[in-house]
Amino acid sequence: MRLALAQTLPPDTPEAAMHQLEWLCAEAAKADADLLLTPEMSLTGYATRTTELIQLAEIPLLGPLTSRASELARQYDLALVVGYPEVATGPLPYNAALLISNEGEPLLNYRKTHLFGELDRRRFTPGERLMKPVEWQGWLINLAICYDVEFPEVVRSLTLKGTELLLVPTANMHPYTSVAQRLVPARAEENTLFVAYANFCGQEAELHYCGHSCICDPLGEDLARADDDPRLLLVDLPHRQLLHVRQQLTYLKDRRPGLYE
Repeated sequence: MRLALAQTLPPDTPEAAMHQLEWLCAEAAKADADLLLTPEMSLTGYATRTTELIQLAEIPLLGPLTSRASELARQYDLALVVGYPEVATGPLPYNAALLISNEGEPLLNYRKTHLFGELDRRRFTPGERLMKPVEWQGWLINLAICYDVEFPEVVRSLTLKGTELLLVPTANMHPYTSVAQRLVPARAEENTLFVAYANFCGQEAELHYCGHSCICDPLGEDLARADDDPRLLLVDLPHRQLLHVRQQLTYLKDRRPGLYE
């Protein structure tokens, strides 16, 4: 699978986000990518005010944001991961990520479960469950969002569900560059899976995003990494490496769950 990862400036408006997404789809398709990963809340911007998020919240593929993303996936024959506010039962929306197939069909919808401080809690409802991976093009793919990946338990749980490729939209800001530099590679190696971490760069409201988006292999090595400028990373993911590494690094097989209660 050829994975495209977009590190972008945050959009000012949903309209700007759609223009940016279409440009990214065109560039990724031109590079023969199979799947495009975008940052957290990529269809609206992450620092959008609470009142606007509530107004923009939608049911996946039934609102203008995700339905347009679905159209772009079909148009460019490209699977997409996009971030958006999803309607919740309470007043605050979920912080959601949607994996859409290259045929425009929803494959997996995930709601961020670990909210980051008051910045998240005053604007979002937390999700209540981790998802089982979905199979696409021979890969078992799953989603986490930003702060989720900083919890070892989350990624281990997703790995034990069968995940081989973990896609992580994020909106990580300074001074937390160490997440991309140290934690993401560690999550990949300790669970022997591929992890792709797509961040914004630049400024949005009071937030200064730190970039450093990356794609790490099951040994925790960088397959691609951005700095703090807009980039479209492209990587061919070797599925056979996953199987080989899991034969060499037997963390999963050697676990003793009875000791961890």
